[in-house]
Amino acid sequence: QVQLVESGGGLVRPGESLRLSCKASGISVDTATMAWYRQAPGKQREFVARITRAGRTYHADSVKGRFTISRDNAENAIYLQMDSTKPEDTAVYYCNDVPGFYDWGQGTQVTVSA
Repeated sequence: QVQLVESGGGLVRPGESLRLSCKASGISVDTATMAWYRQAPGKQREFVARITRAGRTYHADSVKGRFTISRDNAENAIYLQMDSTKPEDTAVYYCNDVPGFYDWGQGTQVTVSA
């Protein structure tokens, strides 16, 4: 059974940084394209960034140049480094594969507010 556990969220001021973690069990993160998604209040879940088995990354236009997805095979985890945060980044952040096949975890809340 695949479990995905997100952590690292919190309350930050605009412009500050956060690093989110996603620890996986039941799947090796280097055997699938893994991604971060987010869901803001009243909105649908949206794609944020992905990393392929080969380690290639792609970021949504809304976060490009500010967020960076990465992977640690030894830790069986993926990460999202969030820099230059904006209030519109406020959301619950989730990890999953592409296209979101596995059961969703509880996510981690990120709030960007002055």
